[in-house]
Amino acid sequence: MKTKAAVVYEPGKPIVIEELDLDKPQSGEVLIRYTHAGLCHSDVHIAHGDLEARLPMVLGHEGAGVIEEVGPGVTRVKAGDRVVCSFIPNCGTCRYCSNGQQSICDMGATILEGYLPGERFPITGPAGQYGAMCMLGTFSQYGVIHQNSVVKVDDDLSLESAVLVGCGVPTGFGSAVNTAAVKAGDTVVVYGIGGIGINAVQGARLAGAKYVVAVDPLENKREAALQLGATHAFADAASALAEVTNLTRGQLADSAILTQGLVTTENVTDGFDVIGKGGILVLTGLNKLTEPTIQLSGAVTTLFRKTIKGSLFGDCNPTYDIPRILGLYQKGDIKLDELITRTYTLEQVNEGYDDLLNGANIRGVVVHDHS
Repeated sequence: MKTKAAVVYEPGKPIVIEELDLDKPQSGEVLIRYTHAGLCHSDVHIAHGDLEARLPMVLGHEGAGVIEEVGPGVTRVKAGDRVVCSFIPNCGTCRYCSNGQQSICDMGATILEGYLPGERFPITGPAGQYGAMCMLGTFSQYGVIHQNSVVKVDDDLSLESAVLVGCGVPTGFGSAVNTAAVKAGDTVVVYGIGGIGINAVQGARLAGAKYVVAVDPLENKREAALQLGATHAFADAASALAEVTNLTRGQLADSAILTQGLVTTENVTDGFDVIGKGGILVLTGLNKLTEPTIQLSGAVTTLFRKTIKGSLFGDCNPTYDIPRILGLYQKGDIKLDELITRTYTLEQVNEGYDDLLNGANIRGVVVHDHS
């Protein structure tokens, strides 16, 4: 069948919208009709070359839709199921899935190559074989993906809101609740209030933090943080450090979470300096794989017993945490609708990323047209 998709051919060049060919689902695979796709900064990393991926690639790794057809051996879903996609697949049987670390499932090793198991490329076109970002490629009307990448959700859920739970919401929420292990009464500082940072704020609030301090240079981001659970918001790290010092009588923060679009050495140092004894610094945002961004005192790390932790997908287990977070949304404890600043058509995807990079959106969502 044919599908219209957003493709990156070369880093630094605009994303191209074109019609491609899509194969039928084979063993373990499903055909999904994507209804919505979130605009996440990680796609920019591919488009700009910050993360080196096999090109050409259909972008998009935050997606939701309806299963149209299943291949042989598929047991997780059936045709007609409404699903949210997990940007890290989960096989359920590798060492990491088996010990409760689905976010680092071995199957995720090829998400920047974009092919399905067996080096299979269901998408083809003028340039030959096309990869799909995170084995999903949600900036396409349809996709053939592996059943290990989908999680069935309730039929009455709005997929426009639920789509955010495929990446940004659990990544931020879990960075606070799982990686930082925020407890009642804690002081937490979140740097960068985009689609991930805003959910770290929500997670810290829900976990019972006494103070949730948001840091972002943009006023609209700080206002959003205050509306969704932050107790304080500052434009720069120095102001946040001064206030945290005052609020905690010099004890400093229990945790700091870095969710900026490109995490720099300076950002890491800011986060390290704002946590006190026994504090946890969570690195959620990315930079280039070869870029050294941690230059800290080992002696201070030891003497103050500070911990530096990387967090992928918020240390979430998608098959458990996607339904769990959606349940919190249904109860009203987590806000999703309020995170969506604007919706776009597939043809507007470049405009959507311009808005993201200009700081206009908390989260933009592509709404696919199948008419």
